[in-house]
Amino acid sequence: MNIALRILLTAAFALPCAFAGAESPPKARMVVLTDIEADPDDTQSLVRLLLYSNLIDIEAIVATTSVHQKDRIAPESIRRVIEAYANIQLNLLKHEADFPTAHSLLDLVTEGLPLYGMKGVGDDKDSPGSSRIIELLDKDDDRPLWISVWGGPNTLAQALFRIRETRSPEQTVRLVKKLRVYTISDQDDSGIWLRNEFPNLQYIVSPGRYERSTWGAINQVIDGIDNTTISNEWFATNIQQSHGPLGAAYPDVAWGVEGDTPAYLGLIPNGLNVPERPDWGGWGGRYELSQPTDEEIQVGREVQGGVPINPETRTIWTNADDTYRPRVFREYGRGERPDDEAHTGNRVTLWRWRDDFQNDFAARMDWCLSSYEDANHPPVPALSHPETFTVDSGEAFRLDAGGTTDPDGDSLSFTWMQYPEAGSSSDIKVDFGIFPENVYQVNRVAPEVSDTETMHFILKVTDKGLPPLTRYKRVIVTVQPSK
Repeated sequence: MNIALRILLTAAFALPCAFAGAESPPKARMVVLTDIEADPDDTQSLVRLLLYSNLIDIEAIVATTSVHQKDRIAPESIRRVIEAYANIQLNLLKHEADFPTAHSLLDLVTEGLPLYGMKGVGDDKDSPGSSRIIELLDKDDDRPLWISVWGGPNTLAQALFRIRETRSPEQTVRLVKKLRVYTISDQDDSGIWLRNEFPNLQYIVSPGRYERSTWGAINQVIDGIDNTTISNEWFATNIQQSHGPLGAAYPDVAWGVEGDTPAYLGLIPNGLNVPERPDWGGWGGRYELSQPTDEEIQVGREVQGGVPINPETRTIWTNADDTYRPRVFREYGRGERPDDEAHTGNRVTLWRWRDDFQNDFAARMDWCLSSYEDANHPPVPALSHPETFTVDSGEAFRLDAGGTTDPDGDSLSFTWMQYPEAGSSSDIKVDFGIFPENVYQVNRVAPEVSDTETMHFILKVTDKGLPPLTRYKRVIVTVQPSK
């Protein structure tokens, strides 16, 4: 029996059509380490972050050094951006709840030492920033503490140095286990020290030179796709001009736009991101646990600015490859389809979502001045079945986004995509055949498997407001071998 006929005959046995769905995950706790003023991109990333400050628990913003700014810190520049935010915070509350006051954010600003790398780590190297990290780790809070590293991580290194000096081995292990680090490459020599000295520290990084990084996809011009949303004109129109004082605080590009933003994009709750599973992919890219080889990272060379590239001695969360075919919108007939050309590589894991998170940024910048009625707000995807379920090999199943709504009453577009690399094997794929992906419910047939496998399907819901906004649902289907 062919797949088409099998689906038609079994559609009536689809999953139940009423499911409330999982509760929203708790907000992520986050500390920012920023070498602000080494490059305008830290200021750019901070402007964007403040627009998501209602969705992430920002617990400290620490001015630090890096290889690009070795003997200076600039906490005053952090405060300047927060003071611009003060002028639009009340208007943001018209659109979503929980935007913190500027006063409360200013209380979070602190600093590391104006010393480079390991010169800032040792017996007499404590700083307000390192002490703040220890205080947050000691806090009675079961949530992990994310360290979003935009420059050098030596303030974190000093915190862990002090913990190891003053706590028992068991206490040190317990506190280190609470940490999650996402660093924008190695911007001083304390990064490799941290990974070697604390082997249980969960660390997301692209070791080696910047050109092999996953985070670099945020500003890379990609051949064969539309790169409009990272153009200078796009930023001028959608962010910098006519969007109030916070937009006006967003500087022009000098090197690369917002190179630090990927260090927190994966913490934004959007239905796709699962911070504890970097291997599942999201707005911040996709990473796998592996130990990069000396050849891969070119041991013996230097990261930009002069940070030595040393061997990796253990597994870390690092670069992973996706193969992705961008969506092509059509003038007639079926509204969209996958492009004929596929792109493969570690940067694909991030830029595949780039238009979505750029449009989201633009919409939130609109919120700075607009009324609720004059702005766009994201759709609210829903499923008529659980987010995880099990089927047998060869069994038909339905993916159904029934109940999806939009707060502005906008028309909605639906896309169902399998994400093979996020599943247990990238070789386990469903043949979509002639059936469309751009409808709210799709019928599929599980592949034949010899071992139990998992498949990830991503529901992407995009409204037709301006700018168009996207939210997601992730459905994990477990496929069992036939009995």
